Amino acid sequence: MDLGIAGKWALVGGASKGLGWGCARALALEGVNVVMVARGAEALNKAVHDLRLETGGQVQLIAVAQDITTEAGRDAIWNAAGGPGKDHDIVVTNAGGPPPGDFRNWDRDAWIKAIDGNMLTPIELIKATVDGMAARGFGRIVNITSSAVKAPIDVLGLSNGARSGLTGFVAGASRSKIASQGVTMNNLLPGKFDTDRIRATLPAMAQQQGKTVDEMRAFHHAQIPAGRYGSPQEFGAICAFLCSQHAAYMTGQNVLADGGAYPGTY
Repeated sequence: MDLGIAGKWALVGGASKGLGWGCARALALEGVNVVMVARGAEALNKAVHDLRLETGGQVQLIAVAQDITTEAGRDAIWNAAGGPGKDHDIVVTNAGGPPPGDFRNWDRDAWIKAIDGNMLTPIELIKATVDGMAARGFGRIVNITSSAVKAPIDVLGLSNGARSGLTGFVAGASRSKIASQGVTMNNLLPGKFDTDRIRATLPAMAQQQGKTVDEMRAFHHAQIPAGRYGSPQEFGAICAFLCSQHAAYMTGQNVLADGGAYPGTY
């Protein structure tokens, strides 16, 4: 299927690895030029190099090693040499999730950091780009949130709260005037994927359940109808579809990708 987005520009956060990399790769393979952002320069440069080889140099790939949650980091993105400035056609918001823990141990600073990274930063990226999208008659915003906004995970309380706040904002903003101007805004909710994030949270989950990490992983697999963790490539393919011409009638949605783990009907 031709997704109809070749030649457009995308901004993808957390693009050096994991789910962000999966999204950047899927878009680049569809002919989209991608500004790839991550904090770690070494991992990001390697990801860009590898993707250039995979795409045969047919698309423009720009590495911006910055912290997207800071104003200075976002300014560096808008001023990246060779990039489109703020005239991105596609924006995939994605920042590292807050650490797991017990809510009794989180002070105000921990909450503000979580909200800044996982709610306010996506909103700032949307503010900077959405009017240009509307003026050009095409825009796709995909926010990588978490399955936890539908089924909260107790040790991820910071993430539950901050990402739920973004979900509420998107529910309203996506249904504003931009919906009739060719701009869609959706959230993509990952369940358990085989990424550094799951590997970082497994020890805390295992300790809470009195299991080893291997036992916890096996327990997860058993609870997922698909019987496994998802892959970043699978996640990226869903993201690319949401960014495509074919998804023009989908907006304000929370798209769950979790191998069937969520047990609800709705």
